[in-house]
Amino acid sequence: MSRRAWVLLAIPVVLVLGLVLGPLAYAALQDDAPPAATVQAQPSGAELSSGTDGSWTVSDGSTAGYRVDEVLNGADVTVAGTTGQVSGSVVVEGGALESAEVVVDVASVPTDSARRDAYFRDSIMDVGTHPTATFTVTGPVQLPELSGTPVTVPVTGELTLAGETRAVQVDLSVVRTPEGVDVSGSIPVVFTDFAIEPPNLGFVRVDDQGTVSSCCT
Repeated sequence: MSRRAWVLLAIPVVLVLGLVLGPLAYAALQDDAPPAATVQAQPSGAELSSGTDGSWTVSDGSTAGYRVDEVLNGADVTVAGTTGQVSGSVVVEGGALESAEVVVDVASVPTDSARRDAYFRDSIMDVGTHPTATFTVTGPVQLPELSGTPVTVPVTGELTLAGETRAVQVDLSVVRTPEGVDVSGSIPVVFTDFAIEPPNLGFVRVDDQGTVSSCCT
């Protein structure tokens, strides 16, 4: 049965990456990227939503993105990109997460550098061939009793990046809200596990691992 959008899923989804900067595209002295968004505890006395059983779609306002460390001209920099182009579906039955799939439009993930983003889309992720990244839950997950205080839910699934699929585990932070349920989480990613070579162009070097993350609103 189709229900209203569940303010759900920040099931970590997306992208990786190996971003690189073109020459002159990035300022080595800029501040690090802000931390990834996470779910928040609800105010005391807030009237929270009731049942969560049903078939849901990922709601508008959900986001997904990546964080990765770079060394640019000897300076350590953290790069982050986030997109709201996230879709997917979730099925909850008897208090258990029976299935979930989240799909992210890889080409829509921006950073502060158009030159870097173009390299990411074309040379790293090959969005012409692999336009999306996905996270799929691979087995039923029993959900704890949810309240206005975030709880941690371990989830096993599959992450697909640039056409390569690997099994992953992630600890989701879940909280009940007046509108439904908010979820956030991040997945550590080793790029070479997905046949992605981290760029090393001399003046800029990207770490061989990063995180992909998501958070609902």
